[in-house]
Amino acid sequence: MAITSAAPMRWPAWLELLRWHKPTGRLILLLPAGWSLWLASSAPSGGLLLLIVLGGMAVSGAGCIANDLWDYRIDARVARTSSRPLARGALSFGFAWTLLLLTLLTALLVVLELPAQGRQLCLQLAVLALPPIVIYPSAKRWFAYPQALLALCWGFAVLIPWAASTGSLAGGWPLWGCWAATLCWTFGFDTVYAMADRKDDALIGVRSSALSLGAKAVPVVAGCYLLAWLLLSSAALAAGLGLGYLIPALLVLGAGWREVTSLAAQEQQGQPRIGRHFQRQVLLGALLWLALILGRATA
Repeated sequence: MAITSAAPMRWPAWLELLRWHKPTGRLILLLPAGWSLWLASSAPSGGLLLLIVLGGMAVSGAGCIANDLWDYRIDARVARTSSRPLARGALSFGFAWTLLLLTLLTALLVVLELPAQGRQLCLQLAVLALPPIVIYPSAKRWFAYPQALLALCWGFAVLIPWAASTGSLAGGWPLWGCWAATLCWTFGFDTVYAMADRKDDALIGVRSSALSLGAKAVPVVAGCYLLAWLLLSSAALAAGLGLGYLIPALLVLGAGWREVTSLAAQEQQGQPRIGRHFQRQVLLGALLWLALILGRATA
C-alpha cells in the first residue's frame, strides 16, 4: 500500500485573517509602543502594558482584515498572498466584516479602560488614526508610496501610549523624535517587504515604494534605518537616559548595517531574502527597546 503524505496543517481561517498566527507582524507594531512608554516614564504599570498589547493586537487585526477586504482580488493574483483566507474563498465577506467590527469595538473598549488622565486624548487620537488605517489598503491603487501612509498609521503606536502614560502630548523631543524614528523605520522595513511583490505588482498595475524607488530602494531603506536610529538615540539623550542605552544601541547600529549590506548583495543577485530581513528588524527593534529599558534604569 502506498503511503501518502498528510495535507499541510492550516491555522483556522479566522486566525489567518487577523494574522495572529504570525507574531512577527504584531511585534513590529508593538515595539514602537514600547519605545514610547519607556521614553515617557521610568516604568509603565503592568495594567497599562497589558492594555497597550491588547489594543495593538486589536488594531493590527482590524488593519489586516481591512487590507484583505480591499485587496482580495489582487491578493489572488500575487504569489505571496494568494493563500489568504478571502483570496482563496475560505471565509465569507459577511464574516470578515463582522470580525472587523469586533476588532474595532475591542480597540474602543481598550481605549475606554486606559488611565483617566489620558483617556480623552487617547480616544481623540484613536479617531484620528482610523481614517488612514482604513484608507491605507487602497493607497497602492493611487499613491506611488503607499508605505508612507502605513508609516503614518504606525506613528499612532507612539502617540497613543505616550498620551495614556502622561496624559498629554507635551513630551518635547523625546516624544517627537520617537515618533519620527518610527515613521522612518516603518517606511524602511515595509519598502523591503514590498520588494517581494514587485513583479506581481507591476503586472497587476498597483504601486509600492519598492517599485517607485527602483534601483534606489536599498539605499533609501538604509537611509531610513540610519535616520531612525539617530532620531531614537537623540530622543533617548533628550529624555536623560543613562549609559545603559549605549551598548545595545551600538549593537543595533552595527547589526543594522550588516543587514542592509546583506540585502544589497542579495538584491544584486536577484534573490532578496525578504522574510529573514523582516524578522531581523523585529529583533533589532526589540534590542532598541531593551536599550531604552536599560537606559532608563541607569538614568
